Amino acid sequence: MIPLKDDIPSYRTPIVTVGLISLNCLIFFYLLSWGEEFHLAVLKWGAIPYELTHGQELTPELAFSIPLSLFSSMFMHGGFFHLAGNMLYLWIFGDNVEDKLGHIKFFIFYILCGLIATLTHIFITPNSQIPMVGASGAIAGVLGAYMIRFPKARILTLIFFGWFIRMTRIPALFVLGFWFILQLLYGLPSLGSVGGGVAWFAHVGGFLAGILLFKLFTILSRQPF
Repeated sequence: MIPLKDDIPSYRTPIVTVGLISLNCLIFFYLLSWGEEFHLAVLKWGAIPYELTHGQELTPELAFSIPLSLFSSMFMHGGFFHLAGNMLYLWIFGDNVEDKLGHIKFFIFYILCGLIATLTHIFITPNSQIPMVGASGAIAGVLGAYMIRFPKARILTLIFFGWFIRMTRIPALFVLGFWFILQLLYGLPSLGSVGGGVAWFAHVGGFLAGILLFKLFTILSRQPF
């Protein structure tokens, strides 16, 4: 299933959502201009669990503040489709969450979800030497917040059944709940692995963080949920 748009209007201009999308795209295409040295940027600024759990640089010649890689990694992507998929989800769901939280709180919310997502991945694979990059964890937090705030929103979704393709409107609770279940199902076989691939549990951690943080932010703001 690929979501295309929702039916919930936003009443504020989503400047943070648009800014995050623009920043992620600018960084990706800038690093893409490095050509064959693109992989060096991933090694330097990606979050490598082994480095963060052992406090040891695996590539001293590319030395970078290890703790800062927790932040830099969430603004990098490994390829065009990785970037496009993440930005599509952020564009569809980010504006409404930003609308409810406000610009500054949404930005803080987004960063916190990204950090918790990365730390979840590190906790699950502390000895992995594969760099983790991507905004998926932070965006998973946005999805979690959207699901509990707008569960009945209708999401125009592209569905594939083999050669059969159909567009239909599906409640957000189903679309995003199904997405979360898939992350768990794909992630469970990877437990204990130190190899590469998708950081499934970063998505799980980010999604759950988004649910809890959104509730906390609304309580602290004394806003009706």
